[in-house]
Amino acid sequence: MAINTNEELRKLRRAEDKLSDKITAFAGSMKFVYLHSIWFVLWILINVGLFGSLFVFDNFPFGLLTLIVSLEAIFLSTFVMISQNRESRIAELRAELDYRTDVKAEREIDVIMKTLERVAAKQGIRTDDLLEELQEARKNARSTSQ
Repeated sequence: MAINTNEELRKLRRAEDKLSDKITAFAGSMKFVYLHSIWFVLWILINVGLFGSLFVFDNFPFGLLTLIVSLEAIFLSTFVMISQNRESRIAELRAELDYRTDVKAEREIDVIMKTLERVAAKQGIRTDDLLEELQEARKNARSTSQ
């Protein structure tokens, strides 16, 4: 039975990673944009006195709003970097797994090709032209993998 690498990596995520991914996903959504747009408009309308001076709590130039938005930006950028760093580690693991799989497949194909060459030789099938092509392909594969 083949192992699903993506599923195995998902299982290894810690609670912090899952939370970071959820926050990053939400922050990258249109729902986030809509909620913030509504929040900013309401904040500004309340604090310019549209609903009466009794409700004003952050006068222009809205220092409290600026502070909150700045802190939010710091935390959101940190969550995004955490998610990106983890995704980078996962990509490196996948690349290593791909490399190992490719090397194994190349060895297996080489054994199969040698077996076919022997079978063809025993059967008296001429493969000179094919062998030249095969040797050229092997040479090209080695030069590109180094």
